[in-house]
Amino acid sequence: MDGRYDDRALVVDDTLVVADLHVGRGTGGNLEFPVGSGTDVVERFRSLVERHDPETAVVAGDLLHSFRTVPRTVEDTVAGLKAACRDGGARLVVTPGNHDTMLDSVWDGPVEREYRIGDTVVLHGHEAPESDADRYVVGHDHPTIVIEGQRRPCYLVGTGQYEGSDVVMLPSFNRLNAGVVVNELSAADFQSPLLTDVDRLEPIVWDESARQTRSFPPLGEFRRML
Repeated sequence: MDGRYDDRALVVDDTLVVADLHVGRGTGGNLEFPVGSGTDVVERFRSLVERHDPETAVVAGDLLHSFRTVPRTVEDTVAGLKAACRDGGARLVVTPGNHDTMLDSVWDGPVEREYRIGDTVVLHGHEAPESDADRYVVGHDHPTIVIEGQRRPCYLVGTGQYEGSDVVMLPSFNRLNAGVVVNELSAADFQSPLLTDVDRLEPIVWDESARQTRSFPPLGEFRRML
């Protein structure tokens, strides 16, 4: 698959794609995660922009977490993402996800249901796409995989997954998100309608310490190896 993997993101041509930032999770009544997660998201996002110098950065849905009112920390984090793109000369685009119910309150930039990069279309993935494409890049399910007892966020790459087109599912960019273990899941267990043949999905894990990806066999074969 054409594209570069880096810290839960994907770079396609001159476009940086991240998914499921869930900015604001942990700041509401149910403190599942530490409040400092926003700073981590901004710092890592800025590093990606500096490393890859994209023309455009796309959030593939769920920029925000669901809440009734927007905490000030959410506004600060979104401002930090904007600043990272502004300083790097990149345009920031959001493709809304199912959690982005309050997006208008903090985001006044470009919003597109689906964002096209040549033959690739980026969208959140909670609904079927409207556009035809050779490849879809999505988020939504927050995939992780357990290898030798250790849980790791992973990309899932599948050929011919949706009406003959390839699909790449990104892990949640918020690394405090526990994610969903995909080892034993069936297609019916995924929330995204774009994943239809789980046995053919190939997990790819970003090894932060080595700064490289580690590829594994398709899940159908991988399960037999465990």
